[in-house]
Amino acid sequence: MDIRKFYEGNEFEAYEYLGAHVSNEGTVFRTYAPNASKVSVIGDFSEWEDIPMKPVEDERFYELCVPEAEEGMRYKYRIYDKKGNFIDHCDPYGFGMELRPGTCSVIRDITGFEFSDKEWLTKRSVCLDRALNIYEVHLGSWKRRSDEDEEGWFGYNEIAEELIDYVCEMGYNYIELMPLSEHPCDESWGYQSTGFFAPTARYGTPKELMELVDKCHEKGIGVIVDFVPVHFAVDHYGLTEYDGTKLYEYPSDDIGYNEWGSRNFNHSKGEVRSFIQSAANYWLSVYHFDGLRMDAVRNMIYWNGDERRGENKNAIQFLKSMNSGLKARHDTAIIAAEDSSSYPRVTAPVFAGGLGFDYKWDLGWMHDTLEYFQSAPMYRSRDYHKLTFSMLYFYNERFIMPLSHDEVVHGKATVAQKMNGQYQEKFPQARALYMYMIAHPGKKLNFMGSEFAQLREWDEKRQQDWDMLKYPLHDSFREYIKKLNAIYLEHSALHYDYDVTNFEWSDCNAIERCVYAIRRKSADGDVLAVFNFSDWFQAGYSVRIGEEYKAELLIDSDDQLYSGTTPHGNTKFFCENGRLSMDIPPFSGRMFLLTK
Repeated sequence: MDIRKFYEGNEFEAYEYLGAHVSNEGTVFRTYAPNASKVSVIGDFSEWEDIPMKPVEDERFYELCVPEAEEGMRYKYRIYDKKGNFIDHCDPYGFGMELRPGTCSVIRDITGFEFSDKEWLTKRSVCLDRALNIYEVHLGSWKRRSDEDEEGWFGYNEIAEELIDYVCEMGYNYIELMPLSEHPCDESWGYQSTGFFAPTARYGTPKELMELVDKCHEKGIGVIVDFVPVHFAVDHYGLTEYDGTKLYEYPSDDIGYNEWGSRNFNHSKGEVRSFIQSAANYWLSVYHFDGLRMDAVRNMIYWNGDERRGENKNAIQFLKSMNSGLKARHDTAIIAAEDSSSYPRVTAPVFAGGLGFDYKWDLGWMHDTLEYFQSAPMYRSRDYHKLTFSMLYFYNERFIMPLSHDEVVHGKATVAQKMNGQYQEKFPQARALYMYMIAHPGKKLNFMGSEFAQLREWDEKRQQDWDMLKYPLHDSFREYIKKLNAIYLEHSALHYDYDVTNFEWSDCNAIERCVYAIRRKSADGDVLAVFNFSDWFQAGYSVRIGEEYKAELLIDSDDQLYSGTTPHGNTKFFCENGRLSMDIPPFSGRMFLLTK
């Protein structure tokens, strides 16, 4: 590690020096505690008695090689402040931690795993002109051994084959895993971390996680992991007042805590910047993850996410520096921002004045779309342009269209449950919604369980309601999503999202009818999607496609295959005088391939 770069905030490999490193002579422990009066290491190897560490470098770092310390042993740093008081902390750069409620770091050797994904990494892309269809997963509640046992999770290696096969079958080409960095509270879902370099022990060891990623790559599935560069857990065994002072956090509590009750990182300090960006680089380099989804970026752009408090210039500059450094090292890895602000140029390159992200979640599209489908059909003509508004700003950024975990918890209801009306009425609307999502420009993200119209809100302590698949409405809904995903992966017209010539509204003026038509264009053929979001049958609807085009039906959301009302193979439409005409059932969509 370059000490000067560490202090300047330009170090990306601090984990290669700091932390606990297994060697032939034993384990070498190093930690950064500039304001401590002394530091000891304690652990299984010392019967939890102090072994004093030696000040090194500029006497702000402490180091010790312990011959008896071996892989799998627990340890902590006992850090004494200037008054002689001490707190035992887990290792900020530790590669492993014990399962909660334990709070110790665990010695883990992260070397030696042989990845077999060289071909995958060579061909990997950020998918700007390719399909990017993301299946978001909370690893502890996709499937479980037991819902009664609070530790009834499957391990990284146990769940790998079934999860990967399912994702492949369903037509997703990327998995996004909610945070895997160690965290004390299950209910935080990993967003309140104490171990930024430690994969959670809930599911196994670092090498078992490497194996999971490697197996995904073997089957052609990319893996993105959630990363939290904004804040950390308040627990005093973690980063809080690490060396007896507020080393990682702000000195003032006014900006030191955020709306979630956690500590904000002080992005103005070089050693903090080096810590965070080294952690980001660590997941991409050591574990071969294919991207990072950065959580709560708004709270870095503005002080505590509040525009009225102004921009956090240091944090903004840090985002630019981190993203530039990550892209220089991993040019084909995806860096995506979960940002609810309207701050400009989030996905523009840093050299062009942007923040340097590849993608940004389109939370505006998500809110407008779900509000539209929650409203009663009688109000949808009034709200008609909630579904057209997104295209007025779409080309300002490179957007991902997310229907994520945040939309299926805390009393919000699941995506299917949000649909207006009673049980039977929700399914045709949800089918139409997902076709609209596939037709709309932007990469796609869907949260687990939504693909079979789960109606119970997500609970991190329970597996998804797989038994719902015994009911035809849910089973056919999953088959419908599978078919939609296959269409999305196959047709290039749906991939060129950020080319302004790729999209057109073929109809966005049928306000009273609540009918829309979206056309996506490519040299391989155009894709046209026609929607009726009203609750009444639309007879004799037609849309212009051009006299040189013929139409082939790709999917009808009202097909009886998917529990609709139209007999399979009996969808009626015809082309005449350059127009495509049809009758459209209520709450339905149809997707066509247009070729010359």
